[in-house]
Amino acid sequence: MKIGICGTGRMGSAIAQRLMSVGHEVGVWNRNLAKTKPLTDTGAVLFASPAELVEGCEVTIVMLLNDAATEAIYRGPNGILKSKLASKLVIDMSTISPDTMKSNGASVLRQGAAFVEAPVGGSTGPAKEGKLLGLVGGAKADVGRAMPILEQLCRRTEHVGELGAGSMMKLAVNLPLLVYWQALGEALAICKPLNLPAGRLIDILSDTSGAPTAMKGRGPAIAKVLGGAPLGETAFGLNAAKKDLATAVQFGASIHAELPVTASALACYEDAEAAGLADADATAVSTRWLQRKSKS
Repeated sequence: MKIGICGTGRMGSAIAQRLMSVGHEVGVWNRNLAKTKPLTDTGAVLFASPAELVEGCEVTIVMLLNDAATEAIYRGPNGILKSKLASKLVIDMSTISPDTMKSNGASVLRQGAAFVEAPVGGSTGPAKEGKLLGLVGGAKADVGRAMPILEQLCRRTEHVGELGAGSMMKLAVNLPLLVYWQALGEALAICKPLNLPAGRLIDILSDTSGAPTAMKGRGPAIAKVLGGAPLGETAFGLNAAKKDLATAVQFGASIHAELPVTASALACYEDAEAAGLADADATAVSTRWLQRKSKS
């Protein structure tokens, strides 16, 4: 099957690699052409615009950073909605607001295409291995059409409702983990007087009921940074984490749900981003908490 990837940032590129590894023809488009080169060098086909990508592929997967990016890519000149969409399938895996997802989906559906939202849990490693968590929204028939592809990308796929439901679930899935990275930084601050080796400290904190599964993979990298090593490879960017928390706070306000802990964590991510850590892994918010100058 020929599958287009609209947006080849970290996650879009990882998904493209996975699809190529299981035998699909992959087309790509990205605003920054440099981000498509590693994929085109290994066999992906470059398209000149989102509209041409949709028209040249049977299925298009959209993986964009935020609401503003999706607005430009769907509705801008040569955008997705300017293409001949009839009979096509669009799967949007972006983490954006539920309202934006519903609006984009409705516009695609009006033009005779099938549309499924499937924001995913997991970072680049699981994406390359087909071990993401797919949180799906859309009509049953459209979801059925998308499932063969989603099953190649995800270890588990949950159809949680109509359009917008997947986006709501994704915000809920991300929220506790992103809050945890800030809480971990605060826990490390409490432990500072102990002067324990970083590896031992992280090992203890990881072996508790309060530690998320992600600590198994991220813990050693955090320990290295605490021990003086430079920041490692980014699996999930701090700027994307900040955006997800901001989206959760905004959506919560729209449905009259108070999210005070999330709002406090968001302020800490904003502070870390302002300090130059936008492109670092989200876990940098933990280690930075010990290194920053106290405001008190």
